[in-house]
Amino acid sequence: MSSLPLAATAPEAPPHTGGLLLLIDGTAGLLTVAAIGIALLLFLIIKVRLQPFVALLGVSIAVGLLAGLSVTELFGTVQRSDAVSTIESGMGGILGHVAIIIGLGTMLGAILEVSGGAEVLASRLLNLFGEKRAPLAMGLTGLIFGIPVFFDVGIFVLAPIVYAAAKRSGKSILLYCLPLLAGLSMTHAFLPPHPGPVAAAGLLHVDLGWVILMGIICGIPAVLAAWAYSAWIGRRIFVAVPQDMVEAAAEAKQAVIEEQRTQGVVPREDPVPLGTVLGIIGTPLILILAATFSSIALDPSTGRSVIEFFGSPFVALTIALVLAYYLLGIRRGWSRKSLETVSTASLKPVGNILLVVGAGGVFGAILKASGVAQALSDTFNDVGLPVIVLSYLISVVLRVAQGSATVAIVTTAGIVAPLLSEGHHSQAFVALVIMAISAGSIFASHVNDGGFWMVAKYFGISERDTLKTWTVLETVLSVAGFVVAAVLSVFV
Repeated sequence: MSSLPLAATAPEAPPHTGGLLLLIDGTAGLLTVAAIGIALLLFLIIKVRLQPFVALLGVSIAVGLLAGLSVTELFGTVQRSDAVSTIESGMGGILGHVAIIIGLGTMLGAILEVSGGAEVLASRLLNLFGEKRAPLAMGLTGLIFGIPVFFDVGIFVLAPIVYAAAKRSGKSILLYCLPLLAGLSMTHAFLPPHPGPVAAAGLLHVDLGWVILMGIICGIPAVLAAWAYSAWIGRRIFVAVPQDMVEAAAEAKQAVIEEQRTQGVVPREDPVPLGTVLGIIGTPLILILAATFSSIALDPSTGRSVIEFFGSPFVALTIALVLAYYLLGIRRGWSRKSLETVSTASLKPVGNILLVVGAGGVFGAILKASGVAQALSDTFNDVGLPVIVLSYLISVVLRVAQGSATVAIVTTAGIVAPLLSEGHHSQAFVALVIMAISAGSIFASHVNDGGFWMVAKYFGISERDTLKTWTVLETVLSVAGFVVAAVLSVFV
């Protein structure tokens, strides 16, 4: 299976060739430009509250000009229509592949959500594990359902089930919501088709099969550690079920049902089979992993080509989406119009994510073309810290400072890409570096992160207790995931 192409395909122009604002020269000057760029990015996002896409794009242009890139190198020229500018190559190189994967994954998640797949999954697991192990059932629900859906969608869909389980037991809602949140957060940070790991794979030229494999290997121990913390803190802090959110959830569910009816989606009385839900979610992961292993274990042959074709992320996700259309939609009475409506509506929130990822590609391309990335690489090598540790620390600093995991990932990937391109690193090792970056991007969620307020609101947790529970939970996930990645990196 072919790897995702390196996004930074900017023209290899030498730095300092007629830049509009060339003020500095040499490694020290380029490092100064890098520091100014990162500080400006944080200032624009934190203080000015500028949209991250605009901030990333503006900072990228400023860094390029300060480092010596000419206006022509940055933006191209009207005299040569065939000339590709650094901005165009950076944006197009990453979005040409990431956009397809994120788009297909988003539509797949929407069909699973609207069809009631999440409720079936949670209900069956709750019945299987019983009331005593209901927190584990909620954790597994978040872990499985979190693969195809975004973090905030998972909370919206599964929160009513958490309310019901906590109300029935009379215990703190933390015992049920924290394991669920840990599962959702782990898959969102570590596994495709979520934007963070997919964007990092594109920027660092890594096969998605390796990202999935390392995401599972690093993510499972991390989520187990988070579940252990959830059980400990849930017995020490009591948070009652928020009655206003219970009523709001019931109203929202009814509104969704009414909206589905207007779209031609007629809910059936019989629930979706659990095996169908698990099969649809697992299909793309199995196909992509099979293609990755076939490229290692099999000699070139027709059979290997067939496996790699079906294991291409585009093909694998398309197959899963078609299965969802048929098994969860058409076979259960959905009209073709309703499938189109649900799919189209699901793509509306994706635009902002794709623009941020694309701007991250621009940032990486400009760092490379201007020579700033090489200066950073040389300096980091002199520091002596392993690249996987540097990747984690940079991601942590960016995450804590500005709150956005996506911005932390795409910015860090652009900074560390030169460190990886110089050595002969295996796909497995670079995938572990992506795990370190992703782990850093979820460290210590606090008041500048939208997820912090979503958790506090949906589960009725005070700001102080959210810091004690959710913030620490994310830190446990982050540190545990990084430790596993760092240990494994010694052996690959």
